[in-house]
Amino acid sequence: MIDVILCDDHALIRRGIRDTLCDASDIRVVGEAGDYGELRTLLRQPGAQRAGKPAACDVLVLDINLPGRSGLDALHALKDEGSPVKVLVVSMYPEDQYALRALRAGAYGYVNKGGDPQLIVQAVRTVAQGRKYVTPEIAQMLVENLTAPALETPHANLSDREMQTLLLIASGKRLSDIAEQLALSPKTVSVYRARVLDKLQLANNAELTVYAIRNGLVGQ
Repeated sequence: MIDVILCDDHALIRRGIRDTLCDASDIRVVGEAGDYGELRTLLRQPGAQRAGKPAACDVLVLDINLPGRSGLDALHALKDEGSPVKVLVVSMYPEDQYALRALRAGAYGYVNKGGDPQLIVQAVRTVAQGRKYVTPEIAQMLVENLTAPALETPHANLSDREMQTLLLIASGKRLSDIAEQLALSPKTVSVYRARVLDKLQLANNAELTVYAIRNGLVGQ
């Protein structure tokens, strides 16, 4: 039996993923979290290490866009701790925005929420076996990244938090809204914004939004 913990801040999405996974006879959901803090509590609570297994679950199904510390933050933390939990990222963001970042941060796979729900089942089974799960699109990106790294776009050099700030600004969010969503101070968000503008050599939010649209980071 594959034990899974879900971490997503939207209860309805968690329910949909849970129902999809529970339809599989070899998978069971043993815990749910809505943010990084709840996830840490689940992983550290007494009895988290199951009989014969070193962690609270075999696979953590993790969203990137969490309030406060992001899913990428959670990935980095688990990797630094040497956690045996295998992480499958399931996100609303297309593969070309976050898949490579997630894999570099230690994820075993990446699935888009808008795809076939059965892909999540297949991905969980693959990840539970200790193998990487990548879609054909991600595989192509990995090949291109290996064979022509010089062709990386400027936003590939942004940090995870800077990328998150870029996407939120380009989606029309105000700095105050972004600060609330990420549980950061407006001043800190302003610093991230300034870094993004500097690294991408842009002057303002309007140019930033145009850049994001031209590069397929957000819809028009």
